[in-house]
Amino acid sequence: MSHNSKNLMGTNMRPMRIGLFGLGTVGSGFCEAILSSQDLAGQLQIRKVLVRDLTKARSSLLPKDILTTDADDIINDPEIDVIVEALGGELPAVEYIARAFDSGKHIVTANKEAVAKHGPALAQRAHTNRVKFLFEASVGGGMPVISPLIRDLAANEITSIKAIINGTTNYILTQMATYGIAFGDALAQAQAFGYAEPDPSNDIEGIDATYKLAIMASLAFGGSVSVESIYREGITNLDSRDFRYAQELGYAVKLLAIASQYDGAVEVRVHPTLIPTTHPLAKVEGVFNAVYIEGNLVGPLLLQGRGAGPKPTSSALIADVLSIRSGDGGDYTDMAPMLSSTHIVTTPIDNLMSGYYLRMQVLDEPGVLHGIARVFAELGISIASVIQKESDGVTGTVEVVVTTHKSLEADIQIGLQSLIALDSVNNIGACIRIELPNFESA
Repeated sequence: MSHNSKNLMGTNMRPMRIGLFGLGTVGSGFCEAILSSQDLAGQLQIRKVLVRDLTKARSSLLPKDILTTDADDIINDPEIDVIVEALGGELPAVEYIARAFDSGKHIVTANKEAVAKHGPALAQRAHTNRVKFLFEASVGGGMPVISPLIRDLAANEITSIKAIINGTTNYILTQMATYGIAFGDALAQAQAFGYAEPDPSNDIEGIDATYKLAIMASLAFGGSVSVESIYREGITNLDSRDFRYAQELGYAVKLLAIASQYDGAVEVRVHPTLIPTTHPLAKVEGVFNAVYIEGNLVGPLLLQGRGAGPKPTSSALIADVLSIRSGDGGDYTDMAPMLSSTHIVTTPIDNLMSGYYLRMQVLDEPGVLHGIARVFAELGISIASVIQKESDGVTGTVEVVVTTHKSLEADIQIGLQSLIALDSVNNIGACIRIELPNFESA
């Protein structure tokens, strides 16, 4: 090795020897980022790469003799210092990570499902084996989220996290809001541009955002927040007219991942949300992600950047590898929230206090609005606004949009059942929660 090879701190040391699990989009981007940079290539050396198929055509940047189909070739190689896991999914990734810890290897991963479901157990295993476990790339891609939560905001009591944490869904919602196109057409565009997978379920059903929220909430609140405890609702039922009506009311529609704690209660939820157009998150468009954190000392803090794609993800993976090389990060202090045996009990969605947006098709005749108002009044739900939209002369119906002040979710759900039972209500097209300012009275 050249005596000129240095880490970013300027200290002479040999290159860090890396084993890589997976050579898909993320793994290939990671390799390309290192091999195309003389500085990085002097510090980081890719020794072995796990692939499914040795015969597949690949970039000529990687020598073929470092490819293997046997994970043990990497796990048991004493020459390898750190393994970068870019397989994705729960299995076999979790099994390989655990075995790598037992063989004394550090792990850097972008795998949000593995960290969300098994983070505490894996962190404990890393600690037991005195190796490091870093996963910055698992949540925000190139946008730092994990490090700020673990280190920079350590002095704060985090009261809430509101996040646009899936670039695919944010792109779809931006297209629907900007051009008034239908969900299916916006999804097709996202797939054509490579933002959405052929099977987009993990994104559009909010599953990806739920994994990321579980990780952020666990770190922010100092315990384990299980994926199963998070209320989840995707974007497939949104209609382009809801974006138009929301804008008229002063709101944007976003898929938000929300974690908040107050009075000892912790809420974790992922669902479409109306947020005031004046809120910083309302202005986050396209494939960009953003995390809005509120702490008792720092106040509100906005992190924003590209959350997906091989280049941003490689940025986070390489940063984690370099921090291990320089001796920073991943020790017991950093992992304390993940190592906590405390299981955080979350409040059920029925206990949520929120504003609500309801769009319904009703008969265009006298007394209908009075009947709707009576249903809400009987449940103690305070109406904020009622707007009559387009009428249909053929069916004799009219579209009505109702918004409420802060109300109890359980009451709203009862109200929906009561409304649909009315002869004057044909259907309820949408029920979307509104993130109202904290100062609004219930």
